[in-house]
Amino acid sequence: MTTDTGWGDGTRCVHGGEPERVGGGPFMSSPVFASAFHLGGDDTYGRSGNPTWRALETALGELDGGECVLFPSGMSAISTLLRSVLDAGDAVVLPSDGYFLTRKYVAQELAPLRLDVRETPTAGPWPDLTGVRLVLLESPSNPGLDVCDIAGLAEAAHAAGALLAVDNTTATPLGQRPLALGADVVVASDTKAVAGHSDVLLGHVTVSDPDLAERLRSARTVSGAIPGPFETWLAHRGLGTLDLRLARQAANAAALHAALRDHPAVTGLRWPGAADDPAHELAARQMRRFGGVLTFQLAGLPEVERFLARSRLINASTSFGGLHSNLDRRAQWGDPVPEGLVRLSAGCEDTDDLVADVLTALS
Repeated sequence: MTTDTGWGDGTRCVHGGEPERVGGGPFMSSPVFASAFHLGGDDTYGRSGNPTWRALETALGELDGGECVLFPSGMSAISTLLRSVLDAGDAVVLPSDGYFLTRKYVAQELAPLRLDVRETPTAGPWPDLTGVRLVLLESPSNPGLDVCDIAGLAEAAHAAGALLAVDNTTATPLGQRPLALGADVVVASDTKAVAGHSDVLLGHVTVSDPDLAERLRSARTVSGAIPGPFETWLAHRGLGTLDLRLARQAANAAALHAALRDHPAVTGLRWPGAADDPAHELAARQMRRFGGVLTFQLAGLPEVERFLARSRLINASTSFGGLHSNLDRRAQWGDPVPEGLVRLSAGCEDTDDLVADVLTALS
């Protein structure tokens, strides 16, 4: 079922990708586990198509404003995009402060292509894009939460003949619509906020060009990088509450920012939703709403361990965007950041409980 584009975020999340109404039928599509199908319809084999995929792709495509292709993880989505777009010797621009596995994948797995890899910080300055095939950015960046001018970079990329892809995982499809700002591609890890319950690995690519969408589907089929129908169904079920979860997570992030702004144990506090954040002015222009992820620094590893030991609500986890608040010390994964830099993902706990718990853990 295609939803009315004039509807609000909550309505689109609840009704996106639902089946046509039939008396006695379910509200939502059920997961289709078949690997083989009777020939003559849309599906022939489980690696090339599945109605459960199409239901979620319809919902996410409507939220992103383009044509969506699902993958079994966020990295599968990014790696398939890179392989589908880049040829030997092409130039690609990557964020030097974005998700570290993207840089690692290009450096290791795409090394035979001898790409011209140019890295730049999210906040810029961005290099001359002459001769570049693909610009991949992440805004807000993970873990630093810096923001870049998507519309401005889209204009510069297109003038140079390049494609612009935006990793929208931190912002979510409700927080930001890069395609509407001029980007050609949106990629995201739906493991995070879209599924929202820390029980699924999934990712997607949404594009404005139907030909590129078909190339991505073909690459998915040929490579076998396909999502499981049950995981897809779980993510679709989770999507229904994305609007509600984001509202609570953003409220919790705002309250935590206010509580930590002047705390003596905390430095380098970042949340683009705060009026005094360096990225706020630009973020407010291009983001529709702010999420629940904050970044800040404690003095070092012992202080992070002490914080986690004292907290009753904060889990040590490397994912984010779920119901449970969690904290991740990014240096342990290879990010070039200080030992005490942490990313805190505010969950859906009661705001007063969460703030009190964090302050107690820091005391």
